[in-house]
Amino acid sequence: MFSTDRHPAHVALLALVAALLGAGVLMLDPNRGATVAPGTPVAAQAAVPTPAAAATPATAPGQLVASIAEATAPPAPPAPTVVERRGGIACAPAHEVVSVNADTAIRATPGGAPVATLPARSRYLGQPTSAWVQATTPDGRWGRVTLPWSKPVARAGWISLVGLAHSSTRTLVVADLSERRVHVFRGCAELFSVPSAIGRPGSPSPRGRFWVTDRVAVPGAQQSSFGTFAFGLSTVQPNLPAGWTGGDQMAIHGTGSPGSIGQAASAGCLRVGETSLARLRPLLRVGTPVVIQA
Repeated sequence: MFSTDRHPAHVALLALVAALLGAGVLMLDPNRGATVAPGTPVAAQAAVPTPAAAATPATAPGQLVASIAEATAPPAPPAPTVVERRGGIACAPAHEVVSVNADTAIRATPGGAPVATLPARSRYLGQPTSAWVQATTPDGRWGRVTLPWSKPVARAGWISLVGLAHSSTRTLVVADLSERRVHVFRGCAELFSVPSAIGRPGSPSPRGRFWVTDRVAVPGAQQSSFGTFAFGLSTVQPNLPAGWTGGDQMAIHGTGSPGSIGQAASAGCLRVGETSLARLRPLLRVGTPVVIQA
């Protein structure tokens, strides 16, 4: 039989147990739901770290959205390549030139029917031919050149490059008829420009892609017309003035009439002053590209 009488010590012990049980209810960590041992003091409960809180910093909602957008956004397209052009020619550090030691067929297409001949020597002054190659086929066997001294002017065809000696030049000349100036480029940089006379009405300077075929010191008797030096070009003037007897080859040359420079006054050639000739002579070799544009 259980007695209902309680010893005072028993009563004190039961009261202590009840107090402990009342203070020791399970408590949940608000961050993780982990249990805290019954009876843990409040200060100690607040100091209990959670594994996630210790390893992962808090992320604001806006930061989370931005991170998701970055992860799912498509890659940005590459920046466009800007290619500068000079007279319609892509900016390039050098231009290809080939030396021709025998008359060479110019064909309508690579390996196609012949349409003209690239002679081993220039037509008018007999200087060895070095020609500007404007483009090549992917296999490097064929090169595009302008038909020299042809009518109509500025037509192009293809020559076989097999067995030809190759070289290059960094110089490009662009004669701008609207500006009445001759621009000289070295690689992708313009070195200088000089004023020039251009073809008069009825005999405009022909436009196209040509090259220097001759370099010649002008005899004294002709310097009043052509200055002291001339650069023959691989094209002709198809519209000569009536009564003209000076030939039809186009050239960049000097003049005995400096007042005509900057005017539409020539039979088609590009006239420059003596100071300009002195700057051009070291740069314009045989084979140098010359573009004449409107």
